[in-house]
Amino acid sequence: MFSELGTKLQEVFKDLRGHGTISEANIDAALRQVRLALLEADVDFQVAKKFIARVKEKALGEAVLRSITPGQQIVKIFYDELSVLLGGDASPLNLDEPHRILIVGLNGSGKTTSSAKLARLLKKQGRSPNLIALDLERPAAIDQLATLGKEADVPVFRPDPNEKNVQRAAAAALDWHARAGGNIDIFDTAGRQEVDVALIEELQQLKRFLQPQEILLVVDAATGQQAVSVATHFDAALEITGLILTKLDGDARGGAALSMREVTQRPIKFVGTGEKLDQFEPFVPERLAGRILGMGDVVGLVEKAAETIELEDAARMEEKLRKASFDFNDFLSQFKMLRKMGPLENLLGMIPGMSNVPGLSIDEKQLKRTEAIVLSMTSEERTRPEILNARRRQRIARGSGSTVTEVNDLVRRFDQMRKLMKNTGKMKNMMARMGKMR
Repeated sequence: MFSELGTKLQEVFKDLRGHGTISEANIDAALRQVRLALLEADVDFQVAKKFIARVKEKALGEAVLRSITPGQQIVKIFYDELSVLLGGDASPLNLDEPHRILIVGLNGSGKTTSSAKLARLLKKQGRSPNLIALDLERPAAIDQLATLGKEADVPVFRPDPNEKNVQRAAAAALDWHARAGGNIDIFDTAGRQEVDVALIEELQQLKRFLQPQEILLVVDAATGQQAVSVATHFDAALEITGLILTKLDGDARGGAALSMREVTQRPIKFVGTGEKLDQFEPFVPERLAGRILGMGDVVGLVEKAAETIELEDAARMEEKLRKASFDFNDFLSQFKMLRKMGPLENLLGMIPGMSNVPGLSIDEKQLKRTEAIVLSMTSEERTRPEILNARRRQRIARGSGSTVTEVNDLVRRFDQMRKLMKNTGKMKNMMARMGKMR
């Protein structure tokens, strides 16, 4: 989402780093460009103005101007202030008794999916969540929650099909909870196309009845300043305890995410980074700040790897690489391991210095074509790539819907990779060059 903003900011900082000494004029010129970049990313005007003022005040300090590396110092100030703007420290859920979480928001914001994603995350943490369907306006929402609950292996309460009173439905859900067990109830509520009196009154009654520890507002980050306005209205009516930002994987400008905390003074607690149930994570401000500035998110990358890659698989792959016995079966296995970690574009943004390398991008169609080529090989061909003669390559091209040239290119790149593995000196040099990329 923040690739365009990140690229512009990194260009500004690259210029600053190029100066041996920095003057007030240099800082003013840089911050003017930063302010424009923020406004183009749809950050609220007042938020951008206050943010620039805070950065400027610290950047003009004597310790920075007289520093040996003033450009680096200013980047550090910007990173720190961006982390503060996004909310400072991560805000964990309040899971005190009676362990109730109310999920609210407009139609289309991703409430139902976010409810199921949160339940899955809590279950992974060793808790026993329940999903409660309280959207009496849309029967499809109840069916959707039931389907997602089954996928996440979480119990789901479905209200009586004829029930029209949300408070009675909530009371029935509490009775059901007493029988079903579990230690956290997540209530998925009805939405509207816009914030209206009927919606707010219904949610206020529900809040009074349930006395939830958390009221989480789900907002679509792609809607820009409208999302900030929606958050302000819901907070005024319900005193929300936090936000869930959805569609952070989209191509929108992302200003809502940067404005939300400052405008509402409520923490962003979770973010949705894709449609799948596992594409949902606690919001950590400094990590997002690092990704925007091209510093990556190594901790997040390691956590994703730990969640999805079995230690035994990783050890087996390391042994294969060390002995240079890597074949197309291993290639396919490695490919699938990476896929489990989520969209590869997202992973690229977690690697320091890689998020905005010119010309470096992930073509999902090409990746699928590559996978199809390997899957069209026989078991023997994957194990012994050296037997891939012209006739075999033609058959593989037909079977995978690709051209012989594409098959030849893949085999050639694979051969180069295997030769590189056999030459540890070249491998070390390659890793060193990657480490120098900035």
